[in-house]
Amino acid sequence: MTAPTAYEIRQGAYYDSVVLMQLQRALTGLPGVRDAGVVMATPANLELLAQNDLLPDRIDPAPEDLLIVVRAEGQGPADAALGQVDELLARRRTVPAGHYRPRSLKAAAEMLPQAEWILISVPGRYAGAVAREALDLGRNVFLYSDNVPVEQEVELKQSAAAKGLLLMGPDCGTAIVNGVGFGFANRVRRGSIGLVGASGTGMQAIAARIHQRGAGLSHALGTGGRDLSSAVGGISALHCLELLASDPETKVIALVSKPPDPEVASAILQRAWSAGKPVVVDFIGHPAPAQRLGDVHFANSLAGTADLAVDILEHPVEARTDHRAPKRPNHRSYVRGLFSGGTIAQEALRGLQALLYPVFSNFAEPHLADPLVSQGHTLLDLGGDEFTVGRLHPMLDNDLRIRRLRREAADPQVAVILLDLVLGVGAHPDPVAELAPAIEQVRAAGEIELAVILIGTDEDPQDKELQKSRLIEAGAQVFEDTGQAVNFAAGRLAEVQPTQADPSFLSRPVAAINVGLETFYDSLVGQGAQAIQVEWKPPAGGDERLQAILQRMKG
Repeated sequence: MTAPTAYEIRQGAYYDSVVLMQLQRALTGLPGVRDAGVVMATPANLELLAQNDLLPDRIDPAPEDLLIVVRAEGQGPADAALGQVDELLARRRTVPAGHYRPRSLKAAAEMLPQAEWILISVPGRYAGAVAREALDLGRNVFLYSDNVPVEQEVELKQSAAAKGLLLMGPDCGTAIVNGVGFGFANRVRRGSIGLVGASGTGMQAIAARIHQRGAGLSHALGTGGRDLSSAVGGISALHCLELLASDPETKVIALVSKPPDPEVASAILQRAWSAGKPVVVDFIGHPAPAQRLGDVHFANSLAGTADLAVDILEHPVEARTDHRAPKRPNHRSYVRGLFSGGTIAQEALRGLQALLYPVFSNFAEPHLADPLVSQGHTLLDLGGDEFTVGRLHPMLDNDLRIRRLRREAADPQVAVILLDLVLGVGAHPDPVAELAPAIEQVRAAGEIELAVILIGTDEDPQDKELQKSRLIEAGAQVFEDTGQAVNFAAGRLAEVQPTQADPSFLSRPVAAINVGLETFYDSLVGQGAQAIQVEWKPPAGGDERLQAILQRMKG
């Protein structure tokens, strides 16, 4: 292999990644230069140089050092290239006459007091401290930087929430606020669709499609890729949903994310379910629990998400989430399901798990430890093998189901009991004759709701309408669609918190402070926003030991 011809290490010299890219390209364009590498000397960057046969032997730079490597046809061209580094750096865009670049966030905030946003794209090992300072200054944060430790992300997001501020990121690449794109964003018209995304390119694809369909965006708010993990808990996504739910300019909300952890998905969907306006959800690659739960609609592609949001906006659908419905007594918090049909039980489980987590069963994860003893939210397929040994299937014999119904009703924590009733030839000739007295007994106490999913036709021998009317007389709610029954149960059980978020800052003219990539500053100014670029350098020249000392002195 051909060894690198020449290199230079500049201790504590920091430049943003765009400047380094420009310098590297300029060096490779010089006469006699075959290849070049210009990086901050982090372990990851050194590994990349090694993979490209550009890492010099026997060097030990610090992560805060600038490493410049040139491979040339000979020593002369290599030395000549290194000799032009300062000149090439000086050619980068200079500050226009009369423009002063502050060296601290505090100074920038004093220069532009109306700035409500701080965009941060410095290296990850410094980003958390910069974001913390931004929050302490009372500014909302767009945190593009990646490689921020997850513990620090949680701390920052909890701090932002406590201050009533929005923190998008880390690793947030896309947002649009009041028509101004942050990071990487498409130029789209203003409109009434709000977008929340834990996927930057996914947000761009949906935003572009909405624009192509002739509609527009109110705002597009990013969360960062880890936000919907169990470690972070969807802090930013929940905040973004609250903001858009309260925003009068937003009529429909779209949410896109890679598959979240189950408990986080439940919290997110529960918040979407209670938003008071339609929400279209695409958990990429994750099977939808239903076509629709309440006012939450599910899509299975980016284009489909955009199309469904536009269609709902243009042709409003009837709301299915009735937040005025009477709620359960506080001590009753669980749903129990007693099904004769395994497939109906599966469908109900998928819907309920989207809004209530966890839901135990005898046929899917998480499994009950003992099928004879319910725990928390529980759905049972009473046609399962463990219940039909030595007895008739519940389609023919209601005895087991009635006994279990009475036992579940005796649990003081149960609020809703779901049943299915499947009619047809071969089934029990008059199931309501046995079920109605048990339902009346349960409803007499007045604290437990009974919901029955009735499956049948007007030609079935049991007389479907007669069965339905007797169920209603007994005090049951009757549905002919599993999704409606799930929505009914969720309406009694899902925790609907009144929205506290104030979205007014989203609609004010954008003024921002940029720390890091100058291209983001250029983009803000090009879109007509007021902006200031901070002339940021790593504290203490990037020396972590000195940084720790300075931090202790500040503390």
